[in-house]
Amino acid sequence: MISLKLKNRTVTTEDPAFVMAIVNATPDSFWKESRGGIELALKAIEEGAHILDLGAESTRPGSQYVSEEEEIKRLIPLLKEIRRHSDIPVSIDTRKAGVFKACLEEGADILNDVSALEDDEKMAGLCAREEVPVILMHKRNTPDKMQLNTEYKDVFSEVENYLYSRIEYALKQGISSDKIILDPGIGFGKNAQDNCTLIKKCGLLCGKKYPVLMALSRKTVIGALTGREVEDRLAGTLAADLLAVQSGAFMVRVHDVKETVDSLKVLKGISEAR
Repeated sequence: MISLKLKNRTVTTEDPAFVMAIVNATPDSFWKESRGGIELALKAIEEGAHILDLGAESTRPGSQYVSEEEEIKRLIPLLKEIRRHSDIPVSIDTRKAGVFKACLEEGADILNDVSALEDDEKMAGLCAREEVPVILMHKRNTPDKMQLNTEYKDVFSEVENYLYSRIEYALKQGISSDKIILDPGIGFGKNAQDNCTLIKKCGLLCGKKYPVLMALSRKTVIGALTGREVEDRLAGTLAADLLAVQSGAFMVRVHDVKETVDSLKVLKGISEAR
């Protein structure tokens, strides 16, 4: 059994990893099937998602950031509707403290910050006061520029060192160590080979002291390995997710919930066979 401590409760699963379902309230996320409202959220819950991750600002390569007001306008009605139906843990994919504060008031549970608390100086203090889990992700530059520099001397060490620095910052700001989750940022300023290295070694990040989220679903690295376009990357994604979980990933962020849940159940069954 694995567990995740939220502010006022702890959630657990017997599966090998938590499944975080992507629900994007955006018009431009790279996989159109991730864009949707309450129907998509309820479908993910029915299919076995442990957590919903709501985003209202695309971070696909080449995308532009949106305003705080626009994020709130997109997120709050969806979050309110979800809370009418379910108490499932909800993560908010945002870099802005104002957005996250508005979502916390409507029942959000987790921060998923692609800037690792760098983009808004008010974010860390808010998370510390609210005692919520925080996902710290590695990236280079902004989405419109991040693929212009994908060179590393040692990608694992460089990503790890950055995450160590953000962990130190989070702790100094009062965030509890048991509320920190790491994300190596697959596809965020990295080439295919370096993404593969991070997938293979993800469980070793930062001395294995913090749980690791892997967000691999239908990404460019899957296309590079399979030669498939985004709509045909399900099989490749499932393989990558399973390898990441076997390498130590604690959570996988996915578009295809039912298939991911099934594959994790098979992994568990075979792993536990005598």
